[in-house]
Amino acid sequence: MAKASTSIEVAVAPDAVWNLIGGFDSLPDWLPYIPKSELSEGGRVRHLANPDGDPIVERLIAFDEKQRTYSYAILKAPFPVTNYLSTLRVVAVDSGRKSRVEWSGEFTPNPGVTDQQASAIFQKIYEDGLEALGKGLASKAA
Repeated sequence: MAKASTSIEVAVAPDAVWNLIGGFDSLPDWLPYIPKSELSEGGRVRHLANPDGDPIVERLIAFDEKQRTYSYAILKAPFPVTNYLSTLRVVAVDSGRKSRVEWSGEFTPNPGVTDQQASAIFQKIYEDGLEALGKGLASKAA
């Protein structure tokens, strides 16, 4: 099983960060790679589109408001993997004056794709996403 993970620390209180990213339908609010999201099945499934218009369908697997975390699985996507499970989490740092946002995933590469190739795809998505989140939060705080 291949993995990818990254984190970023921001000088914003965890509740404020979670209010932005904690909604299962909130990716377009902070992740430039996802311009559109629509919920179905009572908010448990999100239908996304990447900038090329490719459909991505994800199911919410676990959600914990108090711990500021949720996990989701990919049901359909243009990525060369199966068994994808990812977690997004906001952790209080510096007595709650700052936050660490963690994004990680595990997945099985399709035949012909190495663990390293599959991991590189999601590593870039996670890093670019959290970089965009950090810039967006910094501009709101300024």
